Amino acid sequence: MIFYFSGCGNSKHVAETIAAGLNDNLVFIPEAAREGRYEYELAEGERLGFVFPIYSWSPPKLVLDFVKKMQLKAKPDYLYFVCTCGDNCGLTEKVFRKAIEEKGWHLSACFSVQMPETYIGMPGFKLDTPENAQRKIDKANDLLKRNIPRLINKECFSEIIVGSLAWLKTYLVNPGFNRSATDDSKYCVNEVCIHCGKCVETCPLKNITLEDGHPKWHGQCTMCMGCYHHCPVNAIQYGKATVGKGQYVFR
Repeated sequence: MIFYFSGCGNSKHVAETIAAGLNDNLVFIPEAAREGRYEYELAEGERLGFVFPIYSWSPPKLVLDFVKKMQLKAKPDYLYFVCTCGDNCGLTEKVFRKAIEEKGWHLSACFSVQMPETYIGMPGFKLDTPENAQRKIDKANDLLKRNIPRLINKECFSEIIVGSLAWLKTYLVNPGFNRSATDDSKYCVNEVCIHCGKCVETCPLKNITLEDGHPKWHGQCTMCMGCYHHCPVNAIQYGKATVGKGQYVFR
C-alpha cells in the first residue's frame, strides 16, 4: 500500500510508477484525511510506502499529521518513503524516521528523486528551464527503474540528497515556512480569469471555492501551488512573487 501526496504531479508520477512496479495500491493522503480514513490493515508481508514532495526541506505538515493519526493492526515489516525535490531534502529522513518511530514503526528504505521545480512563491525562486526539467524527469525515471527492484526485494537502503546547511534549513527555516509562507491570503486572480473552476478542481485540500466566478481561498493552504500552475490562462498570482515566472505541471 502506498500513501502519497502531490500538488503539481511530480510525486503522483513517482507514486504511480512505483505502484505499477510493485503491483500495489495507491491512497491519496488529502482525500483519506478528509474522509477520516486513518485505519488500515496490511496483508502479511505487504510493504508500506509513502511518496511526497519536499516542502522547505522537510515532509509537508499534512503528511506528518496523517502519519501521526494512522492506525495499523500490525507493525509493517517493510516501510519506505520516496520524496521528490527540486534540489535537496535537508534532514527529511531524520524528521520522517522520528515520526514513524514514535508509532513503534521502523524505516527500512528511503530515497529522494530530483524533479522539476514547482515552488516560486518567494523572490529568487524560479522554475527550471524546459530543458533542465526534462533532464530531471529522464534521470528520475532511470532512478526509479533502478530502485523499484530494490523495493521489490525489500532491501534496506538510504539515498537522500541532504544538501548543505541541512540542520538550519530543516529545523529553523521550515518552521517559519509552515507558520507564514503557507498564507493563502496573498493569492489573487486578475482580469484574464475565465471562471473555469480548474483551481477548485485541482486543489488537493479543497481549499478553494468560486464566488461570483472567481476563486476564493479559505485559509487551509499547504502551498503546493497547484492552483497557480494548473490555471489554463495563468490568471492566478501569489502577490508579486510569481509574476512572469511561468507554470509547470507534470505531463
